[in-house]
Amino acid sequence: MKRKIITTADGSKTIHIEDWNEQYHSKHGAIQEAYHVFIKNGLHLFENQNVSILEIGFGTGLNAIITYLEAAKKKLNVDYVGVEGYPVSIEELSHLNYVDQLDEKELKGVFEKMHASNWGDMISISEIFSLQKQQKDFQEISDEEVFDLIYFDAFGARVQPELWTVCVFEKMYNALKKDSYLVTYSAKGSVRRAMQEVGFSVERLPGPPGKREMLRAKKT
Repeated sequence: MKRKIITTADGSKTIHIEDWNEQYHSKHGAIQEAYHVFIKNGLHLFENQNVSILEIGFGTGLNAIITYLEAAKKKLNVDYVGVEGYPVSIEELSHLNYVDQLDEKELKGVFEKMHASNWGDMISISEIFSLQKQQKDFQEISDEEVFDLIYFDAFGARVQPELWTVCVFEKMYNALKKDSYLVTYSAKGSVRRAMQEVGFSVERLPGPPGKREMLRAKKT
């Protein structure tokens, strides 16, 4: 499928898939969306503790790099697992401007280290942040009560409805510890109902720029 780099409304870039008319991040602002959905309404639920995070759709690494940046502020020790079926190319990554937009000089080396790491290896990015990238289909996830937080950042249900089903959310539910959370940019009724069917308690929250709502689910 034809892909191109585009600039979103907040100045940060993302990848646009022309055949699907779909982006890796919101065209209303890639960094803004990531911060609102996954940091403000996900990571910021935790402070002064160890946090194990599963990201569904590692993609460009944007969510991972901002989680790294925010972990120190919240005094978190983060074990981060990013699952991706189809890794972004080095050429595409070279055109993304997250480090410049975040205006944190140290992030350049961190971002490069994240993407240069071998798939399947658990590596230490810093004293408080470890990363393992896993290249596999989301349906292959079989973890049981491992994670405190899931970033569910798959492509939208309009183009990949099979990723937003009861079957997939059952895997997410099983992968979480008790009293842990899943956050996603999606607010579709069918997604909310699928989450509830597997046992999640689901709340609608104000969405990022360009979206009225988003969802946060809790395993109780």
